[in-house]
Amino acid sequence: MSRTPRIEPYEGPAGGWGSVKSLVRHAHQGERLLSSPALLSKQNKPHGFACVSCAWAKPANPHPAEFCENGAKATFWELDRGRVAPAFFEEHTATELKTWDDHGLEAAGRLTHPMRFDHARDRWVPVDWDEAFAEIGRELSLIRAEDPKKVVFYASGRASLETSYMYQLFARLYGNNNLPDSSNMCHETTSVALPESIGQPVGSVRLEDFDQADAFFFFGQNVGSNSPRMLHPLQQASRRGAEILTFNPLRERGLERFTNPQEPIQMVTGGETRISSEYYQVKAGGDIAAIAGLCKAVFALDAAAMARGEPRVIDPAFIESETSGFEEFAGFIAGLAWDEIERESGLGRAALEKAAATYAKAKRVIGVYGMGLTQHKHGVSSVQMLVNLLLLRGNIGRPGAGICPVRGHSNVQGQRTVGISEKPELVPLDLLGELYGFEPPREHGLTTVDACKAILDGEVTGFIGLGGNFLRAVPEHGPMEAGWPKLRLTVQVATKLNRGHLFNGEVAYLLPCLGRIEIDAQATGPQVVTVEDSTGNMHASRGRVAPASPHLLSEAAIVAAIARATLPEVTTVPWTDWVADYGLVRDAIERTYPEIFADFNARMDTPGGFPRPLPARDREWRTESGKANFLLPKAMSASFQESADPDELRLITLRSNDQFNTTVYGYRDRFRGIEGTRMVVLLNAEDIARMGLSDGAEVTLETSVDDGVERRLPGLRVVAYDIPKGCCGAYYPEANVLIPLWQYAEQSKVPAAKSVPVRVRAGT
Repeated sequence: MSRTPRIEPYEGPAGGWGSVKSLVRHAHQGERLLSSPALLSKQNKPHGFACVSCAWAKPANPHPAEFCENGAKATFWELDRGRVAPAFFEEHTATELKTWDDHGLEAAGRLTHPMRFDHARDRWVPVDWDEAFAEIGRELSLIRAEDPKKVVFYASGRASLETSYMYQLFARLYGNNNLPDSSNMCHETTSVALPESIGQPVGSVRLEDFDQADAFFFFGQNVGSNSPRMLHPLQQASRRGAEILTFNPLRERGLERFTNPQEPIQMVTGGETRISSEYYQVKAGGDIAAIAGLCKAVFALDAAAMARGEPRVIDPAFIESETSGFEEFAGFIAGLAWDEIERESGLGRAALEKAAATYAKAKRVIGVYGMGLTQHKHGVSSVQMLVNLLLLRGNIGRPGAGICPVRGHSNVQGQRTVGISEKPELVPLDLLGELYGFEPPREHGLTTVDACKAILDGEVTGFIGLGGNFLRAVPEHGPMEAGWPKLRLTVQVATKLNRGHLFNGEVAYLLPCLGRIEIDAQATGPQVVTVEDSTGNMHASRGRVAPASPHLLSEAAIVAAIARATLPEVTTVPWTDWVADYGLVRDAIERTYPEIFADFNARMDTPGGFPRPLPARDREWRTESGKANFLLPKAMSASFQESADPDELRLITLRSNDQFNTTVYGYRDRFRGIEGTRMVVLLNAEDIARMGLSDGAEVTLETSVDDGVERRLPGLRVVAYDIPKGCCGAYYPEANVLIPLWQYAEQSKVPAAKSVPVRVRAGT
């Protein structure tokens, strides 16, 4: 479908009538206009269904409409009336479909039948479920006989706790820990950084802390597009006088101002709520330096207070009793020069001192961050520096304060909690072995980056994808798409068609599953699934609508059937019983993780969810030192080495207001004023002039590394934008073609998608 691009500044707030119009438009496109009010009234509610979009917390006392614009889009997208049945694939070859864009592929509708790829015909063809499971089982068995480590079990962040537990058990019974998931591409940095700092792999904040905080420090997070329901507690915080300070390269509208669609007076009068009281446009990769500047200014304020005989600014009692490494950290900060801090952060000393003064006055501070911290070479250090800042004033382990990573996919945190992890030390392997009578594998499995490399090197020959769009989400699109057909077996479990389904191994299956919003009827009746939100609370979710096709199976049923076909000799796992009654799976999860899931079935309908233990909230530090640790950063820039060439820019990959992860709902990035296209590059006006370009010019982005691989993204339109000099922005996943596979966060191996070295070339 041809589109006429329209690019003009958007002056409105987040939310407001723009959000309402967007919701109505998407409901109409999905033919859900009449049924949507009743359906959406159950979203994120007790005894309703958990949103399939973001993982933001679900309150015990929900709003009448406990959904956001993007959450509604996700619901309409899953319940699309369109159908991708066998007749569709008779009309379209894979080669033709590769010419479609991401939006067009998913907009075709819901998958309806299990399919097998016919290479001779270049088409997906229908297959019987039993036949599919039998052949998948045979292929997996053959690979296992050769080497069980040659299969990857990937999971996106949407599968339920029940399915995720079954999936990780299947992988380990198969013989490996190759369980990468979408966390490997975003918040694995958090899972590495926080255990070293505070002794737990997740944040320390609950939703109720937002009601008590005096200040919020945001880093690298776009609340308006990625977790809009968070705007409700932020709006209330702003109204009661809490300070909200944001450190982002781009000025994101959701962190500037908000009109609440659920407040009639504000909607009618055009009123707005200021969200950020101060906004600091740190350059890409400059967060470590910015936080170091805040710490340096806090130390200066503390010294001045001591000189005047006034109360300390830092919390020496907390630091002495609860932390380790303070003296080394204080010495490190003292040794930093302001000119280095300003150069690396892109912020002036006066601005950082002003922000530090706000921090020093606040009694309770929450540090909130997203992938703007995690997706850098030194992302682990970025997260740990934010923890250091919070520790200076005892802002972890008390109400209204703490560290708050904002997760993306709706159950990505929960999947890790129940064992979807390539790290055997994070999983109770001894207990799993005891419960199911086998010796679990002990070797580290493959991360997402490792899996990509192993596929390219021919070390992996089988890939099972439990949801997601792996080939589009990973870096190195060109080599990965070229290397994918060399796999022997590829199996994709999905609700909709995506580009990853057009590149297939020698034996390939596309298995359509129920969506979370659909009624999951099994032998004992309709089933309940559960998810974990960003704040560590577990929620039940119940399907509300009829399945898109009578030929669909649940994710749990698909996993169990593949496991039975592959491992017929395993009699210790009641796969069939588990599929008949998911409550039995929850019992198994409780036996495996009793500290987290005690009384799981009894508590799953707790309003607001039941909380997992967060030891750091009680100042129980499960670190090697037994205390919270001040940790020194590996470098002052989180990015890769900055080039002396002024024409080398740091590329930040971005999501639009009309997408969630790789799912593109449409072509209206309302908050950035970009409509009808995603092929743009956002550039600072001074950089445009310096490079002899013009607003609207057609350019190509090229990765500025010399490793023998050509990485280019042509056909981009230059858009003058308020972005720091030396930085540029382009949409994900299109811009992933520019990210080298080896460019990832040290320790966590998260692709460093927020500071890719690139050059801009005129034309194509």
